[in-house]
Amino acid sequence: MKGRLTMEHKKMAVDCFNGTWDLIDKKDRSETDTLKMIHMAHASRHHWGEIGTPLEWSRGEWQISRVYTLANMGESALYHGKHALKYCLENNIGDFDLAFAYESIARAYAVLENDDEKQMYKLKAQEASNGIEKKENLEYFLAELATIS
Repeated sequence: MKGRLTMEHKKMAVDCFNGTWDLIDKKDRSETDTLKMIHMAHASRHHWGEIGTPLEWSRGEWQISRVYTLANMGESALYHGKHALKYCLENNIGDFDLAFAYESIARAYAVLENDDEKQMYKLKAQEASNGIEKKENLEYFLAELATIS
């Protein structure tokens, strides 16, 4: 029973994570889509919380933060971005996960119109990008970071 439950949690976590990405990428997202995107991101994180590791927890918190920035809900984005960073720092998670954790906080501060904090976290994200090993991951990260205005 426990193994089956673990497999079900993993399937739900992955399906909700991927479904959230589909909505993140959707060009003409409606208010209903935005609400669904928020719920799916939280559902994914919940299921990873049951069976995942700090790596999945951090990625889930990052995704929730991104969703809230798209919904223009800066405080919620900041809350989850800080949790993504906390999981990275407490568990020695680096590479693009650490860089994106800083990016999520910078993006949240952009929504909150706090330019000083936004710039500080963009700089931290840029510095953390030095630890991104794969060239394609680094290029993707830098392109995403450049979208924060």
